[in-house]
Amino acid sequence: MTRLTGWAVAALAAISTIPSFAWAQARGDDYGPHMWDGGWYGMFVGPLMMIVFIALAVAVIVLLVRWLGGPGRAGTATARPDKTAIDILRERYARGEIDKAEFDERRRVLEE
Repeated sequence: MTRLTGWAVAALAAISTIPSFAWAQARGDDYGPHMWDGGWYGMFVGPLMMIVFIALAVAVIVLLVRWLGGPGRAGTATARPDKTAIDILRERYARGEIDKAEFDERRRVLEE
C-alpha cells in the first residue's frame, strides 16, 4: 500500500465516525433512538409497511405454488383448445360411433 493510499484510508475512516459522534452528543437522554423520534408519521407508516410486506409475501408464495404446480394439475379435466367440435365429430365418424347420415346432419347443425 502506498503512503498516499494509507493516508486516504485513515482520513476516510476518521470522517466516517463524525456522524455517530455528533448523534451521541446531540442526544441528552440515555434511551437512544426509538420509533417515535422520527415524528408522528411513524405510527402510520410502520403498520402500513408491515401490511404491504405481508401482502407481498403472500403474493410471492401464491405465485410460487402456482408456478410449481404447473398447468392442468388441479385434477379437473380440461378440454384441449386445439380440438374443435367438427374435429371431435370427424373422430367419432372415423371410429364408427356414428353413421354417414348422422355425421352430415350434426355437421350441418354445427356449421350454422
